Amino acid sequence: MIALKELTLRRGAKTLLDKVTVTLNPGEKIGLVGRNGAGKSSFIALIDGSLHEDGGDFQKPIHARRARVAQEMPETSEGAADFVVAGDEVLMSARAEVAAAEASGDGERQASAYMALHDAGSHDARARAEALILGLGFGIDDVDRPVREFSGGWRMRLQLARALMAPSDILLLDEPTNHLDLDALVWLESWLKRYEGTLIVISHDREFLDAVARVTLHIENTSLTRYGGNYSFFEEARARRIEEQQHAYLKQQDRIAHLQKFIDRFRAKATKARQAQSRVKALERMERIAPVLTSADFTFTFREPLNLPNPMLTLKSVDCGYPPPDGAGDTDTPSLILHEVSCVVNAGQRIGILGANGQGKSTFVKTVAHVLEPLRGTLTAGKGLSIGYFAQQELEVLEASQSPLQHMTRLAREHGGVHTREQELRDFLGSFNFSGALAMQPVGTMSGGEKARLVLCMIVWRRPNLLLLDEPTNHLDLETREALLVALNEFEGTVILVSHDRALLRASCDEFWLVSHGVVAPFDGDLDDYQRRLLEDARRAREALKRSRVRTAPTPKPAVRLKPLKRDLEKIERRIDELHAKKRALEAHLSSHLTPKEIGETGSEIASIDGELSECEESWLRVSAEIES
Repeated sequence: MIALKELTLRRGAKTLLDKVTVTLNPGEKIGLVGRNGAGKSSFIALIDGSLHEDGGDFQKPIHARRARVAQEMPETSEGAADFVVAGDEVLMSARAEVAAAEASGDGERQASAYMALHDAGSHDARARAEALILGLGFGIDDVDRPVREFSGGWRMRLQLARALMAPSDILLLDEPTNHLDLDALVWLESWLKRYEGTLIVISHDREFLDAVARVTLHIENTSLTRYGGNYSFFEEARARRIEEQQHAYLKQQDRIAHLQKFIDRFRAKATKARQAQSRVKALERMERIAPVLTSADFTFTFREPLNLPNPMLTLKSVDCGYPPPDGAGDTDTPSLILHEVSCVVNAGQRIGILGANGQGKSTFVKTVAHVLEPLRGTLTAGKGLSIGYFAQQELEVLEASQSPLQHMTRLAREHGGVHTREQELRDFLGSFNFSGALAMQPVGTMSGGEKARLVLCMIVWRRPNLLLLDEPTNHLDLETREALLVALNEFEGTVILVSHDRALLRASCDEFWLVSHGVVAPFDGDLDDYQRRLLEDARRAREALKRSRVRTAPTPKPAVRLKPLKRDLEKIERRIDELHAKKRALEAHLSSHLTPKEIGETGSEIASIDGELSECEESWLRVSAEIES
């Protein structure tokens, strides 16, 4: 059990939690929510032991095994599967003990070490690691690929796999879905549902929290409130709680005003002085109800498009991909990702793009956005087409040294707004929560969420009629995601959306296109159909890996050789049991009244049994190793 009692937690001069009390029970799955900067990651660090409380009591199980995703980017030539297996510290310790026991020549230590290795799950460790790797979106060919050959996002997936590989009683996950596409997210959700320990997860994905969490902890204004349900339950319960508190506060204010009015009127009148004084004491004893202090919800809207061409875009036999790198020879060919793409994008369509990571979703969106030129075929834009493009790497395009106001000034100049007044730009930035000093702060010092909000602000200013959004929610908190969802539903133009946020996809898209195996085609089904397909694909991938291991495994020894080995092992085990029983009987005999001669004879017999036991245990290890091989 994890218990916080009157606990205070600070980071520097900032108080994150102030005298909070909460209890987390073993096996609970807890979603930790709150605005960015509220202290969620610091709470995880408190549970992990990296931070310590500044006041109050904090209790947690002393021997509980904790697992958390390491944040450093691994740089190693170790294969992916071996790297993940190494995340199981219990197994690695057992392997080290086996090596030390064999080097010592101590048969009893060797037997104990091999038993510990078996208990640590050595027999299926690699299979478990491979299942984690495949589930998180890697291909079969990636299982033995060196870790340093993967990009940063894929290495973070390997760190997540290591955390899942480690035996744990408490699993701490801070935004585990940030580097995952929808395929891996669906698999992770399924895995966490089966996890038997205590789970504490921070996520800005509403549907993920609804599926995984059964308890919600909300951090707000240095307080920590526990709700007995998932995120949707928390939203409803919190709304009721705010309404009830506000009603009670207003009712109390009326009572206070009534008492104060009586006191002010009759305090100086001798005949009423006693009643007035009793009301003064009543006011002093009254436990004041605090007014509801919640942060204002962030909202924005896409401005009405100036026109809506129909069709917006037409692609005919388009090949999408990347040209040869600069300096390449004439014989180098382009990198073809998608071929023969033929589709029409009409005014008012709301299209969600589905597909596994690496299949070409971003390549398709970049081609539609004219960031990539078609390698072949024709792409025709409707007259008056205005594209608002949010790319995954859009945050890196922002000038780190410039402020939001400087970005907007440059944007207004580029889009014909030469005479746009600075105050108009400041007001527009203010509608995206960039007001006062924040409008003049260098972008490089801002959080990922603030940068993403600035990119949205710049897109809205352009007044697009076609929105191309490639993972726009990666750095957005739940409140800003909700604002984006509302704004998309009110947008009158066309939307093409790539996202692993299923709540956003469900609410914003009327149809889905699937990018898979070099082809873009309509998907016949909804998101639930797609999730079932993903889980089935993952199951097939695991089975394919098992079959490949069977094909490459060494030919086993004939059964006729295995049977006598098993008989020998059973015979040794019976003899070990007999010797242990005989030794226990002799030791019990030693506790009775014996002559010195009898004691000496019994001791010699026990020593003889110990010698035979050592020989039997060595034989057991040898025969067991032959059977294993």
